Amino acid sequence: MRKSVILWLVLLSLLLMSGCSKGTTTEAFIEDNHINATIIISSLKSGKEYIINKERSGVGFLPASTFKIPNTLIALQEGAIEDENEIIKWDGTDKGNPQWHKDQSLKEAFPSSCVWFYQELAKRVGNENYLAYLSDLNYGNKRTGARVEDFWLEGDIRISATEQISFLKKVYNEEFNFDKAYYAILKDIMIEESNSQYTLRGKRGWAQRVKPQIGWYVGYVETSEDTWFFACNLDINSESDAEYRKALVMDYFRDLKIIQ
Repeated sequence: MRKSVILWLVLLSLLLMSGCSKGTTTEAFIEDNHINATIIISSLKSGKEYIINKERSGVGFLPASTFKIPNTLIALQEGAIEDENEIIKWDGTDKGNPQWHKDQSLKEAFPSSCVWFYQELAKRVGNENYLAYLSDLNYGNKRTGARVEDFWLEGDIRISATEQISFLKKVYNEEFNFDKAYYAILKDIMIEESNSQYTLRGKRGWAQRVKPQIGWYVGYVETSEDTWFFACNLDINSESDAEYRKALVMDYFRDLKIIQ
């Protein structure tokens, strides 16, 4: 009996040292509700990572609206739009979302995931330019697809949660060849929450034109002690599943005592 207790304690210690998430309430919720998901939370300072469903974390999926992060930088650098305030006029047709039925700027279109706005930017950038940028950024599988205006929604591009983390860290450190002013615009429009504890920058995505549908939430949380990057993707089987994207990530941050 004593040997088994000692063995259990050794295994528990190894588990804690490895940063494994086993036993958190978030992982229990995912398992109990049969959610097919992965979450990575990764420290900028130490590189320490916490992962739920490591196997899935390396699988590539359509990025959906999380592609608006690189897309914003690319569009600005290519002069497809001047800044966060330039307006592109709505053509007056039904775009499927009341929030999109008006003229848009980057600072409005980014948080609302306005598809038609970014489709217009994509046409202005062009497929050849995208392929060059995707290669330079080492973004996912670096492919586009047959249609430049929606390749991130139903094209050939795929990116994993692990690759999202790597990309986001380089964006944070401004390692790519984009003007500093464009990094500043992106980081400003990514802010979702800011309080005395932390600043949260993020982007959700929802690839609805594939089966199973894929939901994303990626970004980073800055605290006084560290910056923590996160990437979550999950299968969306019903509309209500979309709420899990951000909720699971924030719950996991609380489980890990990174935020309260």
